[in-house]
Amino acid sequence: MKKAAAKPIAELVPGILSETMARRTGMTLDLIAGWDDIAGPDYAPFTLPEKILWPRRASEDEPFEPATLVLACEGHHALFIQHAMPELIDRLNRFFGYGAVGRIRLVQKPVRKPEPAKKHRTAELTDDETRRLDEVLGHIDDEKLRSRLAKFGRGVIARQRNSR
Repeated sequence: MKKAAAKPIAELVPGILSETMARRTGMTLDLIAGWDDIAGPDYAPFTLPEKILWPRRASEDEPFEPATLVLACEGHHALFIQHAMPELIDRLNRFFGYGAVGRIRLVQKPVRKPEPAKKHRTAELTDDETRRLDEVLGHIDDEKLRSRLAKFGRGVIARQRNSR
């Protein structure tokens, strides 16, 4: 009996997440992943689809009614988005390939992802400045403490040099 080869998690997760997301929000990962392309650079930075509300149908004989997209939008951009709703609905329906969405409901909330903190460059010191810092820190035995104080000292020396 041949054992099945192990599959990478990256291959399994989208299938599981897509099914769960479709059940809970009425939309797929494709919509989230493609939102920047769907909304475009004018709208994508401050909007994010939250869910699609599909109208209930009592039977298959009832006519199809388009869904409502719940769209998170940063508060101060809401008016801008209200004017762009017909365009966004058109783009959504082109994405789906049929008239799936008939209206958009805005929910005002922050949608920006926090930017990672900028790392500070280690200040470059002259040979004289480096020698002086090494003399001051030379008596410290703890390597970890000396390393941290040296980093701090480089910053202080560079700041003093720049303020002159």
